Amino acid sequence: MARSLLLACSVLAYLLNSAVQGALNPRQQAPNFTAHAVVNATFTKLSLSDYVGKYAILLFYPFDFTFVCPTELVAYSDSVASFRQAGAEVLAISTDSHHTHLAWVKTPRSAGGLGHINLPLVADISKKISSDYGVLVTDSQDDLFGAALRGIFIIDTKGIIRSTQVNDEAVGRNVAETLRLVKALQYADLHGEGCPVNWQPGDATVIPDPDASKTFFTKWSTAHKEEDDVDL
Repeated sequence: MARSLLLACSVLAYLLNSAVQGALNPRQQAPNFTAHAVVNATFTKLSLSDYVGKYAILLFYPFDFTFVCPTELVAYSDSVASFRQAGAEVLAISTDSHHTHLAWVKTPRSAGGLGHINLPLVADISKKISSDYGVLVTDSQDDLFGAALRGIFIIDTKGIIRSTQVNDEAVGRNVAETLRLVKALQYADLHGEGCPVNWQPGDATVIPDPDASKTFFTKWSTAHKEEDDVDL
């Protein structure tokens, strides 16, 4: 009994001291939310459920008026037409208020602001969205306490999480890779085939069957010889 109690206390202490708790994984239902947001420099409210029928990309970031964050958001904003062409919408989320978001978009880029941006900026001031998605820093001793890490969640047309990535605060994400993942997931769903490493639209795919995959692997193996087969 005492041993079980000690083990339970140890697990609880670990969870309480973890910087980030409970990240979500692919194949799970994306938690819905409704929140204030800034769209085209005006206040509005939006819900994740508004995007059912489209792919939704949730782009969590630590803070407004910081350093890596504006480079990411401007880059995703500049590519919004490509995402929409693929049937996807990008939503940026931080634990700042919608008032801070508005001040940021009204600040010129030369001064670290966003200027005009083509993305909704969602205000997670309650921190519930970041917590639900497992990207909220909860360790009070951490410099990012109360902020979200750089998490990205690709959610399909049915509201299911299909891809996740969480970076530490200092490193930004890759817009082209996000778009590639959206297109790869859509292709795999439509055709029932796998998209191999570094796949781009138009590249060969693999049928997930021991016999049907042989055509792919015959061609693939000619460019990827085993070490013993490498010509010296």
